[in-house]
Amino acid sequence: MIYAVGDLDAADKRFSERFGLASVPGGRHRGWGTANRIIPFGTSYLELVAVVDSAEAGASDFGRAVLEAVAQREQLVGWAVATDDIEPIARRLDLEVTPGSRRRPDGSTLSWRVAGLSRAMEAGALPLFVQWDGPSGFHPGAAAAQHRSTPRGIAWIEVTADERRLREWLGDCDLPLRIAAGRPSLAAVGIGTADGEVVVR
Repeated sequence: MIYAVGDLDAADKRFSERFGLASVPGGRHRGWGTANRIIPFGTSYLELVAVVDSAEAGASDFGRAVLEAVAQREQLVGWAVATDDIEPIARRLDLEVTPGSRRRPDGSTLSWRVAGLSRAMEAGALPLFVQWDGPSGFHPGAAAAQHRSTPRGIAWIEVTADERRLREWLGDCDLPLRIAAGRPSLAAVGIGTADGEVVVR
């Protein structure tokens, strides 16, 4: 889940105080004009993203989506489905696979490949697909964070969308979706915690 914010440090404090969920430093996205902090849940995570270079962000699909979202309000701006084999998905949907990376706080590089980024950022309700490269311990969800409320992972994802189109895009993915009719958007995400469910919109 990708949440666009105006200031990463302020968002870190707000999520910690309001939900008991702590974030850890992520890094700078080369070529996208953005940087992030990660709220890890184990095998999944919520990504806080802010623009750090407006010119660079304006020239990338991802950066533009964050810029446009924050101009209205801080909000969910996109989501990703992880896969271990991105090439067949890209062929099925006629998508280009592109690499991405960022430097981790310890100096190592986290790298990945994505498919469907531009379509996902345009359509709102459609996820992009991501394949993580490197050791499993590098996965953003595996980071150690000092949560006050122990997270149990993503409980559900609420989107407004054409359900047939979304199901065709997802293929065989089995996800806890709540789908409503309306203008395509990622409406909300429910996060299970030891103290109850947290809803982020």
